[in-house]
Amino acid sequence: MTQTTDITRAHSSPLNKHLSTALSLAESGVPALPLRVGKVPFGNCPGCAKNACGGRPNMKTPGPCRCPRPCHAWAAATTNPDVLTSRAWTFAWVQASAVAYHPGGAGLTVVDLDDADAVAWARESLPLTRNVPTTRGEHWIYLGAMRSANAVRPGVDIKSLMQYARWLGPGTGTMTALPDAVRALVEKEETTPARGEVVSSSPGRATWDASVATGCRHTEKYVRTGLARGLARVLARTESGAASQAFGVAQFLAKQHAQCPGPCGLDALGQEVIAAAVSVGVPEPYAVRAVGNGLNSVAGRAA
Repeated sequence: MTQTTDITRAHSSPLNKHLSTALSLAESGVPALPLRVGKVPFGNCPGCAKNACGGRPNMKTPGPCRCPRPCHAWAAATTNPDVLTSRAWTFAWVQASAVAYHPGGAGLTVVDLDDADAVAWARESLPLTRNVPTTRGEHWIYLGAMRSANAVRPGVDIKSLMQYARWLGPGTGTMTALPDAVRALVEKEETTPARGEVVSSSPGRATWDASVATGCRHTEKYVRTGLARGLARVLARTESGAASQAFGVAQFLAKQHAQCPGPCGLDALGQEVIAAAVSVGVPEPYAVRAVGNGLNSVAGRAA
């Protein structure tokens, strides 16, 4: 899609609504891909698992992937109708629960505003542009591509060159050029020091135990149960979204302890969330920022 082309031609089909939507997006130059239940991409086939195939271009391991299936999440998105309707993609469309697109591949950037507070911030801080309502917030779509980044501030992710966004309809309003204010969100994250002292390798990473939570009002079982559930959510994000999930888990943990006199050992809990995110492929500096932002997003939390 050229930068001036509208992305409004998605339509439904009684035979396969999701495939019809993807084909319409592709016709407009917007790379599309199917999502399975849970709004996540289909997992890599055995030949592509753990980048055994070398990875698609621009993935963590550069190199061509000639697998005909929809592997590698956003990198599988395509505008080729022959690929979208191929036999190798049929299994995915039969099981698909939604359609996603690759904003960066269409020369776009999506500012994903995950809640009402984030939307209110955007209305005060960013130029108006095309917006699409989501379940909890809005997608603001700008013309121009940039580096993707999760958790650049509470409730805000940037989806562009190396992420996908769920297709939720054409939205309303006119798309405007990607502003410096959005680019600055990622640049600011690059220069924000990690919260506290964070080691650079997993073997030296702190783990939580009751001895560091002398001011916590919760039982050790309660804390460990909440942590285990949060780690499971992060570890389930093997294809994408692990950093954003880590931010959410850290924010949840901080909220649990907001009324404790402290200390509650949240830094140690955060270290375990960081380790989980790193284990599924999130670069450590990225994981550190996401978790630190999540912990810091709750006022009055007990450290």
